Amino acid sequence: MSDNLRKGLGEQASEKLTPDSQKSTTDKIGENISGAADKAAGSVQPEGQKSTTQKLGDATRSGSDNAQNQGEGVLKQAQDGLSNAAASVQNAIGGGKQ
Repeated sequence: MSDNLRKGLGEQASEKLTPDSQKSTTDKIGENISGAADKAAGSVQPEGQKSTTQKLGDATRSGSDNAQNQGEGVLKQAQDGLSNAAASVQNAIGGGKQ
């Protein structure tokens, strides 16, 4: 697989820098589809066949994906903590009666 089947870094940057408010629904859907396809292509393309720019782009995306997953994990923990706190308050006010 060659880099010409992959999204260029310029195209990726342009998509990220353009606010969603300036994109049509069709643009957003197209970016999501092409982004997913590029991500899949990057995961199966051997490192030795990637250009330096594609290696950099894949590494950057991987770091971004990891940060997003960690952020979602922290958010879930915070939500669980608030839920547990609310249940404790409810039990304290209600005397623990069900």
